[in-house]
Amino acid sequence: MTTQVRRGLFAAVAITGLVATAACGGGTAKQEGTPQAGEKIELVVKTFSKFGYDELYKKYEATHPDITIKEENIAQLGDYLPKLQQWMAAGSGAGDIVALEEGILVQFMAKPENFVNLLDHGAGPLQDKFLDWKWKQALTPDGKTLIGLGTDVGAQGMCYRRDLFEQAGLPAGREEVGKLWPTWQAYLETGKKFVAASKEAKFFDSAGGIFQNVLMQQGDHTYFDTANKLVIDTNPGVKAAWDTTTAMVTAGLSAKLQMWGPQWNAGFKKGSFATIACPAWMLGLIKEQAGPGLAGKWDVARVPGSGAVRGGSFLAVPKQSKHPKEAAELAAFLTGPEGQLAAFKAESNFPSSPQAIDDPAVQAFTNEYFNGAPVGKIFGESAKTLKPVYLGPDNQAVGDRVGEALQALEQGKLDVSAAWSKALEDAKRSAK
Repeated sequence: MTTQVRRGLFAAVAITGLVATAACGGGTAKQEGTPQAGEKIELVVKTFSKFGYDELYKKYEATHPDITIKEENIAQLGDYLPKLQQWMAAGSGAGDIVALEEGILVQFMAKPENFVNLLDHGAGPLQDKFLDWKWKQALTPDGKTLIGLGTDVGAQGMCYRRDLFEQAGLPAGREEVGKLWPTWQAYLETGKKFVAASKEAKFFDSAGGIFQNVLMQQGDHTYFDTANKLVIDTNPGVKAAWDTTTAMVTAGLSAKLQMWGPQWNAGFKKGSFATIACPAWMLGLIKEQAGPGLAGKWDVARVPGSGAVRGGSFLAVPKQSKHPKEAAELAAFLTGPEGQLAAFKAESNFPSSPQAIDDPAVQAFTNEYFNGAPVGKIFGESAKTLKPVYLGPDNQAVGDRVGEALQALEQGKLDVSAAWSKALEDAKRSAK
């Protein structure tokens, strides 16, 4: 959708302040990466999935005629991460700005020297433009280095097919649906009723997606404690999430689809499942995969349990950038309240800026594709109270191993006990 961004005071102040800070050194000698008068530079932004920046790029280029922006996007995070690791290790290829998803942020925080310290480029005064915990996630423990500025937070909801609920004799209104599952146990019981009445569709898409959402409600850490010790076999929250999820699988509620795979993508359009736990950023993906023919048949209700954060990203400037000052200025623009508001309107990426969350345009925002769901209100109610969950440096690798064990269970290759043993064994091998 075309995004109209209000011209705000903050955007002007932030950019002006960053430029002024960078220029304080004085003198006329050309610094490395700084364009001379009339010279045009290109800033390369590396992203994954959908960040909703197209209109923002146009706006920025219109007010910065010496800059062109090139976004290089890799659709899947699983494909993006190894390339990002390769670029960072090689010292080239990462461009000027890279997106860091929260699940992989910790491993890059271990080497802050590979990134430009945004505090050196005037980012300090921007702190109150972000949720406090979001700001601290990209700040080194000594508080001296900020490697990234927050984009979105993965505030949770539960997306569901109204028509499939009606066909199964269940309530279809979002308020009534939300009341069906105050807890995950209630979600399980609702799912049993659905599959008993449904001719083809299963209740949810994949055990991996359900497990991840239950897991993120289990405390302040998951597979690793804050000392980066692997605790997958001693953290009761991990086992509780496993037991809850596998009970749903054995009850026949899962469509047994591999998340992000071609059959999973096709499942949205085919109606293979009736619900999917959806962080705000997933709404754009659902719309794309389900297609225009299902507009109004999808809706959004509350997620079972106490809510959770799943996903969310940051923009960082690699040290290898030849234009660190300009890249820092662009990152501040894209992640400011105005930029986050524009990204939310474009792709439903929920803001990590309190000012953007409180903006009437967010609070009153409805999503026409999802039956006019008041997504600004639904996701906004939980965003400010979200509690961050610590994810260790090898969280992605361990999580992938757990997901593979769940998939083996879904496919009937292992029973619950054997799948749990596989998850533990493979996790220990993956953790460094």
